[in-house]
Amino acid sequence: MFNNEFSDNLSKYANPGEYDKTYKGYTADLAFIEAHLAGNPQAIIELACGTGRLAIPLAKQGHTVYGVDIDAGMLKFAQEKATAENLNIHLSLQDCTQLNLPIQSNFIYMTGNSFQHFLTNESQDALFDAVKKHLNPNGEFIFDTRNPILHELVEGDCSEEAIVQQGELTKVISREIYNPLTQILECTSTYITSKNEYQDHINLRYTYPLELKRLLHQHGFELIALYGSWKKEVFDEKSVSMVVHAQLKS
Repeated sequence: MFNNEFSDNLSKYANPGEYDKTYKGYTADLAFIEAHLAGNPQAIIELACGTGRLAIPLAKQGHTVYGVDIDAGMLKFAQEKATAENLNIHLSLQDCTQLNLPIQSNFIYMTGNSFQHFLTNESQDALFDAVKKHLNPNGEFIFDTRNPILHELVEGDCSEEAIVQQGELTKVISREIYNPLTQILECTSTYITSKNEYQDHINLRYTYPLELKRLLHQHGFELIALYGSWKKEVFDEKSVSMVVHAQLKS
């Protein structure tokens, strides 16, 4: 359906069930957003909603959730989960850079470091343009992205581990190579079982803090806070994450 920079960067999500199982226990971002919304039911928009890890509990709390994802399999899995719980979540298959929803909201969020999927300046710009069109004046946009700790990136990484996947012992060999010119980390994982061998890969863009601040300013956002984690830890040079709380200027 889509043919853009995201099209060939989705193989990590080929098995939505395994992905959901891996991340379902992570709740720090959900707790942050729940506290931010303060129990006030409203229409909210989640970008890159995946398997509904956040959308479903927020819908249970009375929020009207509009969830968008570019991966059909992940979205189908989210819909099945919502249907099983009798929840009406407005899920749609969309490219976030061309967002087209029937509402404007006071709140848009994106978690799971999904911002790193926007690999070029052009797609980052298009994302912020799309968010602006769907926010009310003074509306807020909260998202996270990994903090580029340069010495760790340039060293690269190769690791091996054994995991159980779909009931079978699997050897996983992971390799990471960082390109400082494009600021993209190329990650490839090879899975070896007793029956077969296969790979998946993902490219992730790293954006530096001052870059991010300029990007927000350029698109008419004010930076309310920059945290080092979803637990609101102070951001510094050792922080693994950047959690960005921005507000659209009126």
